[in-house]
Amino acid sequence: MANLEKGLIQIYTGNNKGKTTAALGLALRAVGHGYHVFILQFMKGRQDYGELQGLKRLEPECRIEQYGSPGWVLKGQAKETDRREAREGLERAREIIMSGEWDIVILDEIINALWFELIPEEKVMELLAQKPEHVEVIMTGRNASPQLIEEAHLVTEMVEIKHPYELGIQARKGIEY
Repeated sequence: MANLEKGLIQIYTGNNKGKTTAALGLALRAVGHGYHVFILQFMKGRQDYGELQGLKRLEPECRIEQYGSPGWVLKGQAKETDRREAREGLERAREIIMSGEWDIVILDEIINALWFELIPEEKVMELLAQKPEHVEVIMTGRNASPQLIEEAHLVTEMVEIKHPYELGIQARKGIEY
């Protein structure tokens, strides 16, 4: 198995689309170079996301698991099932990161799970501090905290300049999901 010499911490944040797409693009590139990628999606439980089917074609070098309900979570109104799913996802992330079997671990929407108070930020910070040297961790989601930004080596903010929603164009299969 090819291991990275030095795994960094990356964040894709901001209010515009493209965070998950950027992380999945990195996964595709990494698999092309022989790396092993594990993707954990927080707050996503729908089965119609195109990446779920597309990434199956990259197995066993790339795997994806979801930890979330199919519906929406409202800030301050999270259900216990939402918190439980997020805690299970974080525990699974710990197992994957510490296993030594994966070069790159993508924690898709974990920053949203933090913002919605589904999991405590200190648990994520502990995990980042304990990650093995060779594991790259990519986190996505809106509203990255100053503490997370400080810990990361690379932070990219997706800034909306123009969006199809402004024209009344809804999310499109294969493009936004």
